[in-house]
Amino acid sequence: MTPRTSPFTRPASLAGRHFSTVIVGAGINGAGVFRDLSLQGVDCLIVDKDDVAAGASSAPSRMIHGGLRYLESGSFSLVAEATRERNLLLRNAAHLVQPLETVVPLSSRFGGLWGSMLRFAGLSASPGARGLCVVGLGLRLYDKLGRNQRVMPEHRIERVPAADSALFGAAVRWTATYYDAWIRHPEWLVLELIDDAHRGHPASVASNYCSVTACQGRAITLRDALTGESVQVTADTVVNATGAWLDRAAGALEGDGSRVMGTKGSHLILDHPALRSALQGRMAYFEASDGRVCIVYPFLDRVLVGSTDIPVDDPDLAATEPAEIDYLLDVLREVFPRLDFGRKDVVYTYVGVRPLAQSDADKPGQISRDHAVVIDPPNARREVPMVCLVGGKWTTFRSLAQLAADAVLQQLGRARRQSTEQVAIGGGAGMPADAAGRQRFLDSIQAATALDRGRVAELFMRYGSRAGAVAADFAAAGDKPLRHAADHSTAEIRYLCRETAVQHLADLVIRRTLLAIRGHVTPALLAELADIAAAELGWSLARRQDELRACTATLRDRHCVQLPPAEAPRAEPADSVLATGSISNSLTT
Repeated sequence: MTPRTSPFTRPASLAGRHFSTVIVGAGINGAGVFRDLSLQGVDCLIVDKDDVAAGASSAPSRMIHGGLRYLESGSFSLVAEATRERNLLLRNAAHLVQPLETVVPLSSRFGGLWGSMLRFAGLSASPGARGLCVVGLGLRLYDKLGRNQRVMPEHRIERVPAADSALFGAAVRWTATYYDAWIRHPEWLVLELIDDAHRGHPASVASNYCSVTACQGRAITLRDALTGESVQVTADTVVNATGAWLDRAAGALEGDGSRVMGTKGSHLILDHPALRSALQGRMAYFEASDGRVCIVYPFLDRVLVGSTDIPVDDPDLAATEPAEIDYLLDVLREVFPRLDFGRKDVVYTYVGVRPLAQSDADKPGQISRDHAVVIDPPNARREVPMVCLVGGKWTTFRSLAQLAADAVLQQLGRARRQSTEQVAIGGGAGMPADAAGRQRFLDSIQAATALDRGRVAELFMRYGSRAGAVAADFAAAGDKPLRHAADHSTAEIRYLCRETAVQHLADLVIRRTLLAIRGHVTPALLAELADIAAAELGWSLARRQDELRACTATLRDRHCVQLPPAEAPRAEPADSVLATGSISNSLTT
């Protein structure tokens, strides 16, 4: 296999370079713009003050959806766009995005009808539980708007089956069932977008833990958060794709800083086998007694519950508060009265700050989730135009990126070469078309690598069509299972450390793998991962200990994961990191 260069580099190697576009913010929207422009042959640099996808892009409800509830406010164009993009992702990222059957419990026939009519007319009204008529009408329209690119099954409404009556309680008389989608590992898709951009145009590169501190003339000053070193690059255009940090970043870029507001959405991950089994693979989409919409669905071997919608001033300080945990658990008790819920069931929490356009709406839920591209023209201090991405939602990142890329191309005086609409993402390219094709694909990997069938299936789930290439590399390195997480191997963790710009242990534990969100992290596993990362990335024993302490604190303070204090310093790395293995130099070769 021919080694390829990584898309990631450190700021020191960028000093004095010129780029047609510098993109600030390596979340889903920034990465989408990075890929789109790179596929047009535009030299791009994308930077982020933190890790790739460390902000709201790593903290969605993991739903890929059209936004059923937005119909009530008359946002037909947004729902049509979102359902189209949902269907495109089901095809272009089929390794990570899959259909999700969704059930809506209904207790009344005409509930919420008058309130819905008032809200549709733009008037304020108390929510009220929506009943059969309102939901049925909304789903008929939702089906119609979603019939493009890929046909999803039509919704159905039925008398509540006996099993669902036991699940939801006697008050529920009907259930409405429709289909949306969910994404297993959103952070990985962001990494794949960045890798695809570099593959398509090697002059485009990325740097995490790299902040923009100034923009004077055409010169942009970058600061390496790891070393404190500052360097300058020059650019013809700048893209501000920092989400909830948009106004703050605009200040450093000498632009307008009054465009966005943030609301935080907190989510819980539960270890609750009874609820997971009762859901039968479906998402339950329902209203709490206060009118707020909540969701709960099986997420791998756990259950995901979300979410709150609370205004915040500083996205860096957003965290899941105890009151939010209690609120979501109370909602679960309300909707599933025959099941027991408590703090003991919560294995992980996470919170993201939604970047919404400035609004004077009475409630956060009434603020539009639509997006816009705004251009700040050059001024006396900044000689280059700045393209700002305002608002948006995870599902519609590609269409927002296309709008932003078109704005950049116009500023550069260049034409679009291709649309990204039909371009598969990462391991979604060349995915088997059906179950039989998948089995043949897995058979070929197993025959070529002699890996266990279960391990091959795991790698296929994570890497899609690129599973064969990574499996061959892992097998060549021995693919020894981790002692404390047998579904990962030492070779795979080394690969993630080296090829995906891991800078801190938390990057590996929280974003490159799903170990943390699944509630699988233990002190022993954390120490084992720290050993491997230290050996692969050249950390000293002191650095290893610092990373252990910092990761433990992050898990505790931001994700409510309680672990004992980090272990005392070790005299030498564990045996698992002494062996070496050769893995090709590519994110997903």
